[in-house]
Amino acid sequence: MLSPKRTKFRKSQLGRMKGRATRNNTFSFGEYGLQVQECGWITSRQLEATRRTMTRYTKRGGKIWLKIFPDKSITARAAESRMGSGKGSPEYWVAVVKPGNVIFEISGVKPEVARQAMNLAAYKLPLKTKFISKVN
Repeated sequence: MLSPKRTKFRKSQLGRMKGRATRNNTFSFGEYGLQVQECGWITSRQLEATRRTMTRYTKRGGKIWLKIFPDKSITARAAESRMGSGKGSPEYWVAVVKPGNVIFEISGVKPEVARQAMNLAAYKLPLKTKFISKVN
């Protein structure tokens, strides 16, 4: 699973997700991509499951780029613990995405294969996504 080697602060605040993505909203490497249509968090587990699905479907053909990284820690309190006594410990890592973010890119495969791989990948994600291509 993906997680940062080190961070400046162990625990992060919730923050807010507002507006559209101004960065990471175009192609950088591949010919086809998966673009997010709504705000949300994608966990490192979801990213790994998605990446595996795409790799398996393409039979390790072509090249897949993961363009986001889970660098925000999410804390959780112990079950049935009383109120107070501070913030919980970091449990997992998420990547914050906004509408327009391209999260996966793929190249070196046929358009039908890329579309189907991205479609299977979209099932693993908690957000609405859209298949985009450079050719359009």
